[in-house]
Amino acid sequence: MWALLVLIGAASVSAHLQDLSFDGQKVFRVIPRNDEQVEILNSLASIMQVDFWQPDSVTLVRPKMQVDFRVGAENAFEVEELLKESGVEYRVMIDNLQAALDAQFDSKSRATGHSYEKYNDWDTIAAWTADIAAQNPDLVSRSVIGNTYEGRPMYLLKVGKSGPNKKAIFIDCGFHAREWISPAFCQWFVKEGVETYGKDTVMTTLLDNLDFYVLPVVNIDGYVYTWTNNRMWRKTRSKNANSFCYGTDPNRNFNAGWCTTGASKSPCAETYCGSAPESEKETKALADFIREHLSTIKAYLTIHSYSQLLLFPYSYTYSLPSNYQELNSIASAASKQLASLYNTKYTYGPGAETIYPAAGGSDDWAYDQGVKYSFTFELRDTGRYGFLLPESQIKPTCEETLLAVKYIANYVLEHLY
Repeated sequence: MWALLVLIGAASVSAHLQDLSFDGQKVFRVIPRNDEQVEILNSLASIMQVDFWQPDSVTLVRPKMQVDFRVGAENAFEVEELLKESGVEYRVMIDNLQAALDAQFDSKSRATGHSYEKYNDWDTIAAWTADIAAQNPDLVSRSVIGNTYEGRPMYLLKVGKSGPNKKAIFIDCGFHAREWISPAFCQWFVKEGVETYGKDTVMTTLLDNLDFYVLPVVNIDGYVYTWTNNRMWRKTRSKNANSFCYGTDPNRNFNAGWCTTGASKSPCAETYCGSAPESEKETKALADFIREHLSTIKAYLTIHSYSQLLLFPYSYTYSLPSNYQELNSIASAASKQLASLYNTKYTYGPGAETIYPAAGGSDDWAYDQGVKYSFTFELRDTGRYGFLLPESQIKPTCEETLLAVKYIANYVLEHLY
């Protein structure tokens, strides 16, 4: 077995010299049965580049946990042989990543301009934020809450009928660059707001009585990079001092148990916590905005993918939040609402307990700031496509997620005072 590992190590060095292509790359799912099999995965990760999709890092892998990871084409055969030889239970979830990547887009002839049922690049989303505000001035306004590391404006949409002393709900998407279904949902939510206002009773009541702050993409630089250079990029694009590795994991960069469990101090790690809390311009802009509006923001919803989960605090500790029972019952009811449309099953609960401990997340941070209704959605799917959810699933995913979001928003509205 160790001879195989040495062989894999040699192959992975040469791979870095080649141009980036996902041809022949595979995504494996393994379920390590015991500590010995966990150690095999650790060994793999130490000698070659393994991109962990679920959980986010090899350090979080535990026995009996479902683990999805991507390996390069030049290593795929050896990795499969190693898993077989060591008796690790595995499945090949994606046989050729490039083919799955190409299949994400439903048609080769892509219409120009914005579409709610396609993945839109950043320039298209930025133009859309201006258009939707200009076309619906009574319901939508646009502002800039900061600039990214590479200097792009971070556009925030405020959706709601103007009125005095309104409370608000903050929704953000696109924390992790490769989670494309996430920004698609933020766009869908705004569309539903403007299209169903005055027709749908719940939405009309919500927009009459609450404002929704919607940040369509948090990690804009990373998102742009997934369109231009590397579809599998996760982090921000900031330069790290004394390292050739770029970027910080923005969802490990908040001051909530910062850089403790489930986060890495290594700039090359996918879960790198950054040089300090809010070291990233994007997380600082988001945190500053929420701090400035703490008296009005009553709920915080952050949208990620994949896994079909509805999580609430805490992730940085196994301690339960003071209103655990309330959050759990909201999550339970919201998950039922979501499942009512296409029977999509969601698992819900506190982050650390439900999936794994992870420090520095925006939901825990918002909760600790006093936003007591704080939730993280992990949208479709459960691994068949992973981060490469086909465009044909955008509409059903957004429709069902909207039901859960409306349920939570309505609950918050009914429990304001």
